[in-house]
Amino acid sequence: MKSWLLVPVLAVVLAVCGARSPYQTVLQHSRIRGRQQGPNVCAMQQIKGTNRKYFTNCKQWYHRKICGKPTVITYECCPGYEKLPGEKGCPAALPLVNIYGTLGAVGASTTQMYSDRARLREEVEGPGSFTFFAPSNEAWAALPAEILDALVSNVNIELLNALHYHMVNRRLTTEELKHGSSFSSMYQDSHVHIHHYSNGIVTVNCARLIKPDQHATNGIVHVIDRVITAVSSDMQSIIDVDDDLETLRAAFAAAGLSTLLESPGQYTIFAPTNDAFAKIPRETLNRILGDPVALKDLLNYHMLKQLQCAESIVSGTSVETLQGTALEVGCDGDQMTLNGNAVVTKKDQLGTNGVIHYISQLLIPDSGTGVTMTPDLRALMKNHLLKQQLSSKALYDGQQLQTLGGLTLRVFVYRNNLCIENTCIAAHDRTGRFATMFTLDKPAGRALPPAELSRLLGECGGSDPGLLRFSSSDPESEPFWVRRKVDQLLVPVVDADLMATNGVVHAVNAIIRPLGKPRPLLRVSPAPSCGSDPLSLWQLRRRTGSRRTDRRLQLQ
Repeated sequence: MKSWLLVPVLAVVLAVCGARSPYQTVLQHSRIRGRQQGPNVCAMQQIKGTNRKYFTNCKQWYHRKICGKPTVITYECCPGYEKLPGEKGCPAALPLVNIYGTLGAVGASTTQMYSDRARLREEVEGPGSFTFFAPSNEAWAALPAEILDALVSNVNIELLNALHYHMVNRRLTTEELKHGSSFSSMYQDSHVHIHHYSNGIVTVNCARLIKPDQHATNGIVHVIDRVITAVSSDMQSIIDVDDDLETLRAAFAAAGLSTLLESPGQYTIFAPTNDAFAKIPRETLNRILGDPVALKDLLNYHMLKQLQCAESIVSGTSVETLQGTALEVGCDGDQMTLNGNAVVTKKDQLGTNGVIHYISQLLIPDSGTGVTMTPDLRALMKNHLLKQQLSSKALYDGQQLQTLGGLTLRVFVYRNNLCIENTCIAAHDRTGRFATMFTLDKPAGRALPPAELSRLLGECGGSDPGLLRFSSSDPESEPFWVRRKVDQLLVPVVDADLMATNGVVHAVNAIIRPLGKPRPLLRVSPAPSCGSDPLSLWQLRRRTGSRRTDRRLQLQ
């Protein structure tokens, strides 16, 4: 092949790789991790003490945890392959049989049995092209006895309807199961709802596909982890008929959000139950319900802009709420967690325009945790608020910013560090509807009342005035604290980071005299451990790999 042909070929290869679905990407990673076991072997992670298995992504592989629980690595044949006696790995492709036969081969023998009982076998053995979302044996066993009895009685009509709802009259691979898509089932054209998450997990009506892409002569089988039911109501209708959500229903109406809950979309609601509202003092609750603006802000903090099924979560992730702030959604074993707390009492109540998870307590955003606003604190906060909304990308070195308190603040840029006066931006912007928040690496100490400053500084900053944090005005290296030795006496720094129009001043309570003979003058200890043994300058170089340190520490 001529070299000039390589470019289009590579472009095609990259395009194909880039077009892979998240599931295919995770499956490929599992193949790579399992290849030492033989051809077509996939590495799986199984949560200890359970039957729950997952194809492994890179993060899970190294952490060996799913939902905070330790996992063990197991090796199985990748979808579509099987073992041969005496041969390594899974060298043989599974023989193609019809859907009925495939159900028995992939661990869905209970679905196969019920297909017999509902007289569905002839249909799934015959011609056609179907997709069958087949509940696993464990999924059928997990159904409450009264529901299962109702399905398998009544001359099997209900059972046939239930199985038809698990089927689509066309072949759908995971590549075609796009996030947010829906397909008409074979039960009265009721839709099944697909969500394909970035971590490779695929769900149908919030049931996880645990054995996807099992091909048959007349279609394809995806084994799922629960029995699914038809979805016909929007989220407002679900809330309207549930007595446990009576207070929430009144709150949504008072905030004017009922229309949103009836409109098309893909939302997630963390719905506080009546008991959750009852935990709030009645006077406080009445005040919240009587303020539509504050109430809407609070309720929006309980809603996400995307549909988040519980089975899609394998670790903590930060998501944006309709209020515009972040909410940490995670899991702890089988429990779904919010901001680290296992408050979800009922999961995956699916509606046509979203999903509802019931919670046992209200979620209070950071903006809702107020403090007593004294005159001094009010003046301080005004000097932390700018007169215009800016993003960090709009800031530049030498820029001057005006605060609501009348101060002019300067912007300094040190390589990749962005600082305002003597404090630097420590986290990414959080942008809301009316403002942008910058998280700084320390408070503006001189603007604080003395008692408040002592409380904020705590033991590290208040116990030893001889510690000086040098990285506050030069953040090119990690923060460190410096002690200055002069003739074996420590010179304490009594006031640091005094910003002036043309520099910075650090006040000491002794005169620093030059020494006649150069020698190591500094001992450095890491800032996080107050009272740890100091490190020598040579050790600091070894730890940081930097020769810039001594330029920064030469105070002679």
